[in-house]
Formats: sequence, structure tokens, C-alpha cells
Amino acid sequence: MNKLYLHAFNTRFGTIRTAATENGLAMVALREPLHSFQARIKRRFAVCDVLPGGRINREAERQIKAFLTGRLKQFSIKLDVQGTLFQKKVLRRVARIPYGQTMRYGEIARAVGHPNAFRAVGTANARNDLPLVIPCHRVVARNGLGGYGGGVRLKRELLKMEGAL
Repeated sequence: MNKLYLHAFNTRFGTIRTAATENGLAMVALREPLHSFQARIKRRFAVCDVLPGGRINREAERQIKAFLTGRLKQFSIKLDVQGTLFQKKVLRRVARIPYGQTMRYGEIARAVGHPNAFRAVGTANARNDLPLVIPCHRVVARNGLGGYGGGVRLKRELLKMEGAL
């Protein structure tokens, strides 16, 4: 049976929950209640042996804490990214947005070869299970910040922390 490791830790931005498979970090939850996180876990990993801790989660905690204190600019943890081919293509491009910079939804759409798919880029970002590590907070709307799963206030705080605002 496949194994899924769960972990939680506190930061200045609140409790962060992580889930990792043996292939890599699979989920990061920002400000998400435990019951909601557990429901997502059950939907995505229906047939897994769930265990606490895990080496990958401990490394994720170390890197996320370093990122949130400005000591880490780029993550180097192994990831287990799920999604459609298009979503994975979008998330690979989002992962390459440099610290302290932003890109618009339309720019991402053009970069992945689908210039009119800016709404689909937004959907791919909304379904990003690895916020912070795949920095979807760096993707902004043409006329403002756009949305963010952790809330627009958190998106603004993260962009300010990086010097992008």
C-alpha cells in the first residue's frame, strides 16, 4: 500500500499543513482548517496508509520556514505534482517565476503556448496543491492582484515580503 505522510507546523502566517508521498511533497495547506485538509486528503489519496511525520515533510517545514523569514528564495524539495497536462505545464512555468517578481495570467498563458487560456491559467493556479513552493501568489491579474487560495490579504503580504509590491 502507498504511504502518505502528514505534518503540521506553525509560522507567522498561521498553521501550515503538509502531505508527502514517497515520491515528494504533494500538498501544502495555508490557513486551512484541519477538517477541510483531511477531506482533500481523502479525495486525492483514497487508498493510502496515512502516517505522521516523514522526512520530506520535515524538509518542507525547514524550507518553508526559511522562505517565510526571507532566508530562502527558491525551493529545492522533491515534488509530487498532480493535475492535467495543461495544469502541470502551467505550474512548471509558475515555479520558474523568480522571487520578488510577478507575472500576469495572460503572460503565463502565452508562455505555455495557449495565449487565450488566461482563465484556464487561473484555474490551474487555484488548483495548485503546493502554494508557496510553487509560488502561485506571484501570478497577478492585469488590473490588480487577482485571487489566492490563502486569501488576497495573504497574497499581498507574501508579495510585500518578497519586495514585489
